[in-house]
Amino acid sequence: MTRFYLPDPVAMETLGVALAGALRNGGATVYLKGDLGAGKTTFVRGVARGLGVTGRVRSPTYTLVEGYELPDGMLYHLDLYRISGSGELEFLGVRDLEAPANRIFIEWPERVAPGALPSADLVLSLAVEGDGRSLTADAITERGRQLVQAWRSRAAIGKDA
Repeated sequence: MTRFYLPDPVAMETLGVALAGALRNGGATVYLKGDLGAGKTTFVRGVARGLGVTGRVRSPTYTLVEGYELPDGMLYHLDLYRISGSGELEFLGVRDLEAPANRIFIEWPERVAPGALPSADLVLSLAVEGDGRSLTADAITERGRQLVQAWRSRAAIGKDA
């Protein structure tokens, strides 16, 4: 498990940029857990910037899915907070998002039944901590372990463990 303390939104985005560097060599599925306002979208915005997305990076709160074209695949950002069950995922075409080069970030994965989403390589848990935020990363797969190792070497800010 890897833990970071992030004192402000700039640090959160910077940590996202560092993960993007680790994601340059292929895709992954990342679950984002945390209360409203914990910084999930801010983090994904940093990942998007680090992967070369130059346009506006919007929260998918109302659209549910935002996609960004990358040179070697796609970055998908999903927000399942407004999903009332796994059946609604069929309408979103979530299974169609999976491809080896795609980077998929899913907020609120716990809102649907286990097995309804692509399996996570990495689970990021964000929490408000004082005036800042904490982020804990748990690698679930071998791909997740590779990402954490590469990410830790790039992330010079707020590393606790």
